[in-house]
Amino acid sequence: MDDVSIPEDSAPVSRQVPASTDPSVPERGQHLGAGTVPEEPGRPGAPREYPEASGHPDELAPPDPDLARDDVSALRAAGQQVRTVVVGQEAMVDRLLIATLARGHCLLEGVPGVAKTLAVRTFAVVLGGSFARLQFTPDLVPSDIIGTRIYKPSTESFDVELGPVFVNFVLADEVNRAPAKVQAAMLELMAEHQVSLGGVSYQLPDPFTVIATQNPLESEGVYPLPEAQRDRFLLKVDVPLPRAHEEAEILRRMSVRPPIPEPVLDPERVVRLQRAADEVYVHPLITDYAVRLVMATRSPQEYGLPGLAPIISGGASPRATLGLVAAARAMALIQGRDHVLPEDLQVLAVDVIAHRLLLGFDAVADGINARDIVGEVVHTVPPPRPS
Repeated sequence: MDDVSIPEDSAPVSRQVPASTDPSVPERGQHLGAGTVPEEPGRPGAPREYPEASGHPDELAPPDPDLARDDVSALRAAGQQVRTVVVGQEAMVDRLLIATLARGHCLLEGVPGVAKTLAVRTFAVVLGGSFARLQFTPDLVPSDIIGTRIYKPSTESFDVELGPVFVNFVLADEVNRAPAKVQAAMLELMAEHQVSLGGVSYQLPDPFTVIATQNPLESEGVYPLPEAQRDRFLLKVDVPLPRAHEEAEILRRMSVRPPIPEPVLDPERVVRLQRAADEVYVHPLITDYAVRLVMATRSPQEYGLPGLAPIISGGASPRATLGLVAAARAMALIQGRDHVLPEDLQVLAVDVIAHRLLLGFDAVADGINARDIVGEVVHTVPPPRPS
């Protein structure tokens, strides 16, 4: 492969990840700011050095100068407020915050009774936005979600009645129980944040996040989501059953007075936080690392993973690369950093990439888990090193 030249005066990247997907390693000794970019012999996509950004992970250092320090503090307080109601499920609460700050959508999968719906209801209350719960059933039709045009004989004209999705937070409960027409209706509003009725587009409010829940495919009466719709979800989070001490705490809380969540944020502050997440610094080599992680699912043999080639029939789309960087920015902001670390990508890669993979028939028959595949990719593809 040809070498990739990285300019010395690299600027912070925008939300759009560079189109280059060449994972080759620059020549030994090529300069990048204060550090060098060495080549590690014998390993594809070898790690590279990057100048370590200023700031400490534990410091509240919002990158937007107009962002008040208490907005970031309130963001953390929002997570704690959700945890006063939802016992355990730390990863689920964190991912809900990340999806909202990254302007994405989140898919929660778990057996019934693991607090998926409770967590989403609580989350909407804490963030102070409007909320709608949609129970997906086999007899649901698109107009039940997005709205419809109603003919008025008195005026001989059509009035538009907007559906319940015109809120800040939509809970699509048991989303994989609805028919294909309803799933198709979800695509536009999730991707474009708008609804089209009668040739007119209606913008959804800002912020807008769809949080869907689904039961595992082994459950009765559920269907796999279409590939295009899965790709619209920034994150897919597996929600496990509670551990013994967590279940004891659930029993203790619910046997007295169930905690009532209180609003901590409001839509305006959430939008400010989203803009602050956009400004979190991503070094070009961190961006390159995100590209290599996703490219390894498309051409695993080029990244030292020849065993995955017959398992993966379709790798992750460019939305995975964009989503991985956006989610990492949100995670950095939540942790009070003004820059993204390789560890952010490593922590989020499974939840961002796994649900977008298409596995071959043999892999499905053998019960191979896409999350394990992404975990192997993260373990094998080397990250850049701080100089």
